[in-house]
Formats: sequence, C-alpha cells, structure tokens
Amino acid sequence: MADPHGFLNHRDREPQPSRPVPVRIMDWKEVHTAQEDGVLRRQAGRCMDCGIPFCHQGCPLGNLIPEWNDLARRGNFREAIERLHATNNFPEFTGRLCPAPCETACVLGISQPAVTIKSVEVSIIDRAFDNGMVTAQEPEWLSGKTIAVVGSGPAGLAAAQQLGRAGHTVVVFERDDAVGGLLRYGIPEFKMEKSVLDRRLVQLRSEGIRFRTGVTIGGDGPADLSIADLSERFDAVVLAVGSTVPRPLGVSGQEVPGVHAAMDYLVPANREALGADRGMDAAGRHVVIVGGGDTGADCYGTAIRQGAASVTQLDIRPQPPTERPEHHPWPMYPLIHRVGESHEEGGERMFGVNTLEVVTTDGVVSGVHIVDGERIDGRFDAEAGTERTIPADLVLVALGFTGPDPVVTTGTELPTTARGVFVRDEHYATEVPGVFVAGDAGRGQSLIVWAIAEGRACAAEVDRFLTGTTSLPAPVRPTDAPITV
Repeated sequence: MADPHGFLNHRDREPQPSRPVPVRIMDWKEVHTAQEDGVLRRQAGRCMDCGIPFCHQGCPLGNLIPEWNDLARRGNFREAIERLHATNNFPEFTGRLCPAPCETACVLGISQPAVTIKSVEVSIIDRAFDNGMVTAQEPEWLSGKTIAVVGSGPAGLAAAQQLGRAGHTVVVFERDDAVGGLLRYGIPEFKMEKSVLDRRLVQLRSEGIRFRTGVTIGGDGPADLSIADLSERFDAVVLAVGSTVPRPLGVSGQEVPGVHAAMDYLVPANREALGADRGMDAAGRHVVIVGGGDTGADCYGTAIRQGAASVTQLDIRPQPPTERPEHHPWPMYPLIHRVGESHEEGGERMFGVNTLEVVTTDGVVSGVHIVDGERIDGRFDAEAGTERTIPADLVLVALGFTGPDPVVTTGTELPTTARGVFVRDEHYATEVPGVFVAGDAGRGQSLIVWAIAEGRACAAEVDRFLTGTTSLPAPVRPTDAPITV
C-alpha cells in the first residue's frame, strides 16, 4: 500500500524541472528536464491511495494512478510501466502534452497541492525506454483480417496498436511525408521532441504495424486512394483523421497577406526545428495571436524562438481567477489562470478583448483593431472608449477547429453532425458498413488523452465487428464526457 504518512511528511508539490528561460529560447529542445530520482519517489509517495481515487474519474483512460504511483515510490519501475501501459498506449505523449485533468480530481487537492501525477507518469515511461523495458508485444495468433487506419495521430496509432495486438493485419495511411499526424508537425519540438515519437514507432513497426505515407484518402494524386478502394482491399477501415479545418477569424482584413491559420505557421516551424529551412518567419516582426488556447500558446513559444520583436496573445475570455471558483468545485476541471511554459518566456497576454478588424497598409497587415468587453450569452458586450489598434506584422489565428476535412464515400461526402464531425453510432461505426471513426474526427476538437482513449475503444468495436467478440479494453464511449476540459 502507499506510504500512509507520505502526503503529511511531504506537503510541497515539486513539479518537473524546466530549463532556464534564457537558455531554452535559444533552441528547440524540450523545456522540461528529467526529474531527479529522489524527488520523483518523494512526489509519488504523496499519493494517498484513496479509498475512492477520483483521479480515475478525471482521466479518460482510467489510468491506474495510485498503483503506479506507489510502484514508483518504491523504485519498482518495471512493474510501474506495466500498470501504466495497461490503460495507456503512449504515456510519453500524455505525460508531456495532457493538461492533466487527473490532477484537478486528485483527492489530496482538496486541502493540499495535488500529486504531480503527470510528472510521475512521464518519468516512469522515460525510465522504461532508457532501460529497455518497452518491447514489442506480438499477437499470439493472426486472425487473417486486414484493417486500414487513416491518420497516424494519437487516435490512429492507438487503434492500430490495439488491433495489431488482437491479431489483425493493420496498415496506417498518412497523407503527410512522415508518420505522427499532429504529434509530428503540430506539436512544437520544445513541448515534445520528435525522437520521443520515433522511439514509439519502432515498437509499433516491430509489432507488425505497416505505415504508408504520402497517401491522401480521397485525393487525386497517383498514390492516393478512395474509401471505396480501402473497403475493397480491407475488412475494416478506421478514420482517425482529426479535426483539421481551422475556424476563421471572421473580420474584415482576414484574407490579407500576413494573416495565417495557426497550423500554417506551426507546421513549417516544426520542420525548421527538425532541420529544414525556415518557412514563415516571425523574426523581427510584431506577432499577434488571436486565440487564448494551447495552439495559440504553441505559436507564442515558436515566435519567441524565431526572434519576434513582440508577441501578443489575445483571449476573448476574461482573465480567470487564480484559485478554483465556486462554480467549478472539486473534482471538476476548473477554469483558472494558468501560465504555460511559453508564457514564462516573454510577450504579453490580453484578456477580455475582441478582434474587430485586421488593419492593413499598402495591402498587407499592419495592426489589429481590438476592444475590451465581456461576452454575455454568446454576444460580446464592448466597453465604450476602449477601441485601439495594436501593431502587427504577422497575425496568427488560433481559434480552434470546426471539424475534419470532408471524406467521400460511395460517391457522396460522409455525413457530418451539426457540430461538423462525422456521424457515427455508439459503436464508432458510420453508415458505411465496415467504416469506423475515432478521435477528433468523431468527437470534435479535444485532448490527446481523449484521442488515445477513443482509439482504444474504437479498436475494441472493430475487433468485435470482425470476430464477433473482443478481449480488448474499451475505456470510453463517444458521449461519456464533455468534448474538452
């Protein structure tokens, strides 16, 4: 059992250490560094081993958090990674990129700072990789069934690995030039180095998963395929194509040179971090980011590393409180003011502002016209006399995504809901027999932990569809939780 005095003897929360700001903004390497073993075990020992561990409820994957916390406290990392992998295919991704709803549901968080669950998680998996504990898990038998997975992001990779371990032959199709989807070119290197992704892909390939890059499903290139092609060649198809259509800014001037969707900026920047020539350059420019979420923060840190003259992030929401508000009681994920690693590095954040217009000079962007106010019942109530223009040479729109790119099946586009995601039933199945949907393409823009959970759950439904039964775990259903935390 857990140390019954751990949370009493070690009341201080010690998160994963970070490299100094002046050092880390000079390169693209990860912000965080490995946690010293003694600190890790001490922090894992703060876990109370509650009678009812609400962290399970907070985690869409149902991670066995008290179990691997105690194993880490004891230094038994071999068993710890086995318990962690029992529910999560890729803890090295969630341990770096998940906002950790498990921590806000931590029982200790009622009266003390919550357990550093996320830091313990990433420490367990990194030690496992460093010590050769992550090996291929080949299936005991082959089913003779074949499955195409479209999209190699976290949902697609999770579905592929689960289905491969169930004995099916799996081919993953990726339209980009390398495997990983959002993990490859959407997540900045300073949040997760791509070597972390590549080492996991070694395991998937060793387990028999095949990958084909540069193939667009529904495209017109010589290597592209249609859904009909896949349905003819494979026994089942899983669409895990993400939510990739950016939400537009919707104001005058949004089409002028210098205004770009966030991903149009982040993708070439990620390629730059991996050795390619610099694409869109923020060096010496006044960068304004419209949107206060994680994608905006990724643009923020990227622009700082490129040497922007200034970086300003605009958020239409008012600045949240620093403490949990009454209307977000424990164990809910609270809307509080969070300072991300990128925000520690300089620049400015503005809250409670609405973008009225992109100002242009000689046909190119020169500023952003904004106003203070408050959004009430979906309408922004502007504060009189607060209109102003801030300088901008580069405007990045990070307002989220409206849904997946269209996919054509049987001559028509796959139906979508009012929210823009593909229609699917409680078994992740579309109206096209044998075609399933997992991840953001069916759930809407969400968290990486939800993508992995959906990939695992969809895999169980596909296995049942092909064989009549399944032994694969199914952690979630599409309607089990809200879209975002």
